[in-house]
Order: sequence, then C-alpha cells, then structure tokens
Amino acid sequence: MTTTAEFENMLREAALRVTAPRLAVLSAVHESPHADTDTIIGRVRESLGAVSHQAVYDVLRALTTTGLLRRIQPTGSVARYETRVADNHHHLVCRSCGAIADVDCATGHAPCLTAADDHGFTIEEAEVIYWGLCPDCSVSPSPK
Repeated sequence: MTTTAEFENMLREAALRVTAPRLAVLSAVHESPHADTDTIIGRVRESLGAVSHQAVYDVLRALTTTGLLRRIQPTGSVARYETRVADNHHHLVCRSCGAIADVDCATGHAPCLTAADDHGFTIEEAEVIYWGLCPDCSVSPSPK
C-alpha cells in the first residue's frame, strides 16, 4: 500500500505542488486501477467532500502529463487511469463486461514490438490490447 508520504514525494519529484485534490486522485487511482473519471470523482468526493468535475479533470491531466498516471482508452470505452507507469505493459479487455486487467509484455524490452517500418519515427511505446472474455463472462451456462 502506498502511503500519503510516498504520494507527496511523487508529486514533489514531478515538480508538482502537493495539494489535497492531487493526493486524493493519486490515492483513488492507486486503489482502483483502470478506474474511469466518474469513479475517480466519486472516490475523491468521499475523501474530500465537494470537489468539482473540472478540478479532478485538471488533476488527471497534470498527473498524466508528468507521467505519474497513465491514461488508456480501449475502443468503445471511456478513458481509464492507472498508476502502473514504470513499464510498457499491455491490457486484457473483456468484450462483455468491460473488465480490464494488466498483462506484462510477452517478450523483449520496451517497446515490446518492433515495427517493420518505423517511417522515421522514434518509437517510444507500443500499445497492445488483447480482447476476449474474462473468466466470469466466459463461463457457459450448464446444460439442463
């Protein structure tokens, strides 16, 4: 479990002021990886009371820009946030219920995949999303 002091240090190392909303957002995302904005807002309000949507959006933007959070948005889903930012992991997404789970790279080092032709780009990251059914959704009904 990450402590408030650790979150404070993370903010300072990212050259961000330590504020209650920033601490609350970091805590909410840490406690609920792959949470959407509405879930994060709900958790922040449980912690701090009245906080505007815009304040949370601003904090999410600042934390994402500085690399303290990672924003993912699987096709057909709202943006989700996570604190696992130190690697180039990928995600499993359930087509039925939308559950998301982290999955480590299959092989190699970041960016995990080598493009056949980089077209002159300097590749920094590869994003892979595996789609399927989670264990709960893949259970077929038992025959009668």
